[in-house]
Amino acid sequence: MRAISRRRALLLGGLGAAATVAGGAGLWWTATSRFSPEAGGGFTEPEELRSADGQLKVRLEASPVSVPLGGLQASILGYNGGVPGPTLRVRGGDTLQIELVNNLGVPTNLHVHGLHVSPQGSGDNVFVTVRPGQSFSYQYRLPADHPPGTYWYHPHHHGMVADQVSGGLFGAIVVEEGDPPAVSRERLLVVSDITLDGTGALAEATPMDRMLGREGQLVLVNGHSNPELPARPGERERWRIVNTCVARYLRLRLEGQQWELLGIDLASLPAPQMVDELLLAPGNRADVLVTAGEGVSALRSSYYNRGSMAGMMGPAARRGDAGGTGDLVLATFSVSGAAATEQPAPPPLPARPAPEDLRTAVVAARRQLTLATGTGRGMGMGMMAFTINGRTFDPDRTDTVVAAGTVEEWTLLNPSPMDHPFHLHVWPMQVIEESGTAQDAVIWRDVVNIPANGQVKVRVSFTGFTGRSVYHCHILDHEDLGMMGVIDVR
Repeated sequence: MRAISRRRALLLGGLGAAATVAGGAGLWWTATSRFSPEAGGGFTEPEELRSADGQLKVRLEASPVSVPLGGLQASILGYNGGVPGPTLRVRGGDTLQIELVNNLGVPTNLHVHGLHVSPQGSGDNVFVTVRPGQSFSYQYRLPADHPPGTYWYHPHHHGMVADQVSGGLFGAIVVEEGDPPAVSRERLLVVSDITLDGTGALAEATPMDRMLGREGQLVLVNGHSNPELPARPGERERWRIVNTCVARYLRLRLEGQQWELLGIDLASLPAPQMVDELLLAPGNRADVLVTAGEGVSALRSSYYNRGSMAGMMGPAARRGDAGGTGDLVLATFSVSGAAATEQPAPPPLPARPAPEDLRTAVVAARRQLTLATGTGRGMGMGMMAFTINGRTFDPDRTDTVVAAGTVEEWTLLNPSPMDHPFHLHVWPMQVIEESGTAQDAVIWRDVVNIPANGQVKVRVSFTGFTGRSVYHCHILDHEDLGMMGVIDVR
């Protein structure tokens, strides 16, 4: 029997868990067995918690859990006993209060990904450490004009982010519109991936997994392997799709169905836009309308080549590097039965102010941020350094100081052989150029993919809040290995 590592034992709740594991004689690790998920089960969604009278108070317990994944019991991590954690539904102007309780054996904390809220104090403060057995009360005050959309939450304690997110600690946040589009039903699809051993216990990532960015062997939607989504012909559904994977890109297609994009991340289009395919980098979300046509359709994630480290780290790296993933069926959309009452044409999205366009704004500063990989000083043989502007993350060092209320233009450079999705906390980014081509539309994102050997130019309006926060690669293993910087807006 392979011995469980101290790191994994602590993650699962302390050295007491290690004794249980060791005494289980194979209950947690069976080197020769294989976890074989069952596909095609029913579709379910996480518990929903909604704000009332401008408030939502939530207690989130991060703990080891035993939950069914793909038809077998899995020993992983979860919030409030489930994977994903509860869906938090709020509105602009609300106050969201979360008491985070740490029942793990290692430190953790919480990041509300994409929300435009304060990074200070008990806000979206990634410098908070919640130690094992302790709790911390977060409070987020959403601006009254906060963009509606789909967001998510997950741990952000440096060095442990990838382990905790891949282990099952994530959940969705929905900021609701005052007048949403008329649909037959709304579905939340939280996509995750995980690698389990033969008995359903968390498998530990190898050093190569961490350098490449781990992609779990089991890909799930709301904790299910290829769940079935039933509908009747003519029904129109709204799907909120969240990519919570540590490193996996989702190149999505819905075979044989009419698919209309409402928006990606915090951005909403002025009207639904017909699309054949959507690419979601790790951390991205999509909001789509689906008009059901009779038949069985697969929600498929097609192969996406996100690059590799091959040629940089020797033969072992080349043997272990897939350079991307093959086609996957994430869910099955089964449309049958009597036709639904004919739906009217999708109406325009609810009227809201036109998104700010920073292309004509006065730019106070221009910066270059280079996300690079290479052999780092002090790194082990064959190990890589993951840096921004040549430096690995140091929470005590401030890398970028910005004047509050100004607009800056950042050129994000990626000379490495792998894509890096770039995420800036608190302040969203408007994409101005991609690989030297100017954008002819107003495109806002909180995760921007920078292709291998490519560059993207963005502008950011540093309004609303001040304080220290971070920017980083959203391949979470790369973030943990140092590809993150500290920004101070003051």
